[in-house]
Amino acid sequence: MCLTRNKKIFFDCDIKDNFSSRLILFLLHFAFFLTSYKDANDKKLLQNIYDFIFKQIDASLRESGDGDVSVNKKMKTYINVFHSIIPQIEKWNDKNIDNKNDILKKYLFYNNKLPILASYFDKYLIYLTNKNLNFFTKSVNKHKF
Repeated sequence: MCLTRNKKIFFDCDIKDNFSSRLILFLLHFAFFLTSYKDANDKKLLQNIYDFIFKQIDASLRESGDGDVSVNKKMKTYINVFHSIIPQIEKWNDKNIDNKNDILKKYLFYNNKLPILASYFDKYLIYLTNKNLNFFTKSVNKHKF
């Protein structure tokens, strides 16, 4: 979650710093994470991580005071957004920087024309490919890429 608290991303890309934007940014990170490790790792472990993440999002919404109907509606929306992100980024490396930027703009609604966020996710993807899944499951890490 520390990756979604990077104030520089919000400032440089002119993204509103609110719960929804942070969650979408988190879902983007998580989508890259899952697509990076889906082929070479234990599917059951990745499913457990997926389940845990969405249970935590549900719990966070409930803790914020949202009622059951509201939480269920928001969860459905966030899960649908997440599942719409996955096919967009599966062939990330095959896309040019402008296409990448357009994909990200669809989800985060930022106005900056520079591909800052697309470049950020290019670096994040390289970072993920240089680490194994166990690196992320053992302890809290400070991510530098």
